[in-house]
Amino acid sequence: MTTIKKIALGKNGPLVSKLGLGCMRMSPVWGGPSNDESESITTIQKALDNGINFLNTGDFYGSGHNELLVGKAIKGRRDDAFISVKFGAIFYGGQWIGLDLRPVAIKNFINYSLVRLGIDVIDLYQPCRLDNSVPIEDVIGTIADLIKEGKVRYLGVSEITADQLRKANSVHPVTALEIGYSLADRQIESDLLPTAKELGIGVVAFANTAEGLLTGEMKAPLPVNDYHHHFSRFQGENLIKNLEKVELLTQMATEKGYKPTQLAIAWVNAQGDHIMPLVSMSRRSRLPENIQAMQIELTPDELNVLNAHFSPGAILGGTYLQR
Repeated sequence: MTTIKKIALGKNGPLVSKLGLGCMRMSPVWGGPSNDESESITTIQKALDNGINFLNTGDFYGSGHNELLVGKAIKGRRDDAFISVKFGAIFYGGQWIGLDLRPVAIKNFINYSLVRLGIDVIDLYQPCRLDNSVPIEDVIGTIADLIKEGKVRYLGVSEITADQLRKANSVHPVTALEIGYSLADRQIESDLLPTAKELGIGVVAFANTAEGLLTGEMKAPLPVNDYHHHFSRFQGENLIKNLEKVELLTQMATEKGYKPTQLAIAWVNAQGDHIMPLVSMSRRSRLPENIQAMQIELTPDELNVLNAHFSPGAILGGTYLQR
């Protein structure tokens, strides 16, 4: 298996793998069952063996279950892993009920995270998103204090606007922006991505397959109990038309000898060395194909075709990423 290359996370940031491992789906975030814990731990360890050192988790993933899981996986291998933790989301009964970004809450959250992970310092710490409940200066200022105290190494932010990014960076240098980005979700290209590049902030891009839309495996109609029904792009005529758009990606992937999922990841990877595809995996069997996706070369003509076909707004309806 090919070892993943390393990139600098932001202009003054640490060296991390170009491919990140999203650990969320290893835990019951939305109230569903957990994946096999031993398989998840093995997946993390195999990822580390192959040079994927960026591990993304959140203190609210499975109400702390995910951090405990990651902690078990990295025990004795702390130096091999770069740990990214999101905080601030409050869940109850498997349902999102709000945000808590108060400084006193942040100081409480991080102590629990450090214990669950079994580490002394978190590499990248970030609010899962920002609202107007607490001034940005107070949220970012609190993380800056944690950096001074040695509990955090780098500041990250997630799912914010370009104006919020500038404001956060003015309080303390932001190392990384975590945001949804795919062929189906390109709205951030007009403002947020250019702002991050201007400020020298690395981009951690999740949802590369747009919640499964770009995998080539989704069929209409979806099962009645499928969570995708909550999002308008997966409803009625929207889904039918969107799946028709995906046929081009499937055809191109077949011609190149790959899967549509791999091409979707390859497209994100091709957007620059300041952008890291963050791919969720919970089974070791997924590792080879996702690592292979990072080696796929898309020609200028292929990129032009994909960019034109999946121009911003080409996919109908929205997801939670489009607020």
